Amino acid sequence: MKILTQKMMWLGLALVLIVLIVFGVAMMGSVLGSKPKELPVALVVLDQPAELPTGGTISVGEMIREKLLSDPAMPFVWHLVDSEETAREGLDNREYYGVMVIPADLSSGLLSLATPSPIHPNVKIIANEGMNSQASLVVRQAMRQAMQMISEELLQLLLEQIGQQTEQIPVESAAALMTPVTVQEEVVHPPGVNNASGNAPGLLTQIMWIGSLVTGIVLFLASQKAVAAGSRRWTVNVLQAIVGLATACIASGFTVWMASSWYGMELANARETWLFLWLAGSAFFLLQSSLLNWIGFRSMPLLVLLMFFSMPLLNMAPEFLTQTTRDWIYSWTPLRFAAGGLRELMYFGGLDAVSSNAYVLWGVAVGFLLLLLVSGFKVSRATDAPSTPVAGD
Repeated sequence: MKILTQKMMWLGLALVLIVLIVFGVAMMGSVLGSKPKELPVALVVLDQPAELPTGGTISVGEMIREKLLSDPAMPFVWHLVDSEETAREGLDNREYYGVMVIPADLSSGLLSLATPSPIHPNVKIIANEGMNSQASLVVRQAMRQAMQMISEELLQLLLEQIGQQTEQIPVESAAALMTPVTVQEEVVHPPGVNNASGNAPGLLTQIMWIGSLVTGIVLFLASQKAVAAGSRRWTVNVLQAIVGLATACIASGFTVWMASSWYGMELANARETWLFLWLAGSAFFLLQSSLLNWIGFRSMPLLVLLMFFSMPLLNMAPEFLTQTTRDWIYSWTPLRFAAGGLRELMYFGGLDAVSSNAYVLWGVAVGFLLLLLVSGFKVSRATDAPSTPVAGD
């Protein structure tokens, strides 16, 4: 039972609890219990008022607009758009997670249900799956449920109108009234085949981060040995950067080839995916190597924690995250800029669609490249300075 008196055992148990707490916060704290809120979506109301047989007009599109905008349960921020074409441009520019289009003949089509020749109007729901698959699913479900409830209210309204005109309803009209509005769903910018339901950008980013970290550790150890053997540290650091960037090039190309050849991942443009992944891997390597050169292996916990805190966020829409997570992690982690840029490239039109994410990665790469090179001068002065003779020698 002497093991129970050993301080090391109790310190080890305490360390296990600390590790569980830290990684529990990293892997679960930022995502569990997350709820969608303020998802930007567009609403296009084209409906024109229709004349009622009993006099007056009815504008069903305006009624739907008021109900949608006033419903606090909807996790959306509605943007009113004049035309479907403009709304689709917003989808292409990653401004909206979805669009609802109210057709111009909605009111007149609903009134036709009381006639022997009913016409079913179609309300269109367009989901932007390329932005985020989870958010796209929420948009489709919430809009579908909203239209179902609105259809029930429209049914009551139509029955009242028909009751004012006649006591008998034609068979065709009775059948049409069962579904007064037809909901037509459409998905734009869908992920390709074997893209992990749209999560492939996050997976590729994680693979490149780990590969870059292994590269950085290996080259850091090799550079330490080279300096100990007498090589100039600044020269070693330059070669460390060159070899690391070349390795990132090979690793990114191999990752793209492996994903497409081994696992059948559909890529719209494999060459452009490779180029952007090379940029991301280079930025990761230079960041990791700079910290290793300046701090040493004491920087490893920081790099590991950065990876584990970032990984759960890469495939989530920012509107699903808490404000604390968005401000303190999501807003600055370099992994999310890589995943966001890959998402733009893979699902929205190649390198031409990549926005500020590429500029951020370029800034990270250039900034940490300078830090990596400067570390050679700093350490050189500390190690190469001549020793001061002690008086009396």
